[in-house]
Amino acid sequence: NATGLLIVGIGRQSTKKLGSLAKDTTKTYEGEVVLGEERDTEDAEGKVVSKVANVSPPTEKEVNETLASFQGEQEQVPPAFSALKVGGKKAYEMARKGKALQIEPRSITVHSIKLVSYDYPKLNIYCEVSAGTYIRSLARDIGKALGVGAYLNNLRRTNIGKFSVQNATSLDKLTKENWENLAVNL
Repeated sequence: NATGLLIVGIGRQSTKKLGSLAKDTTKTYEGEVVLGEERDTEDAEGKVVSKVANVSPPTEKEVNETLASFQGEQEQVPPAFSALKVGGKKAYEMARKGKALQIEPRSITVHSIKLVSYDYPKLNIYCEVSAGTYIRSLARDIGKALGVGAYLNNLRRTNIGKFSVQNATSLDKLTKENWENLAVNL
């Protein structure tokens, strides 16, 4: 359920540079959030953990006000189903085994978040965020703030720092003959 821009390092030196590139850059995403239901993975692939029934859908004005409240610096609890290390182990490995996890919140920044479209239960957002922001968790938190729960259905990364999906090469156009001409030096 995730598409868009992925920067791939080729060779040891480029791969080493990817860590600092990913750590210090702003990223932009387009996401589809489904309201009225929560899932354990915070995305469409997870198991339903709660469903809201007999609740009036939030108005577009309420959605816009809620989205605006997420702009700026804040603390975010990453999802249990993530590659974060908890006690030296990947969180998703323990979450899959049903173990309770205590994941500490981390500081993130939502530079901007905008409503693209809204037709309950689906809302489409565009956001520009700091590195380390989990859009699945942002969707979860938006749903909680609206009082209806939510999960992330689709996600598309459109930018990583100065790199844009519009200028990227799709995998079906990448070959062993042309990759060197298409490579970008970091």
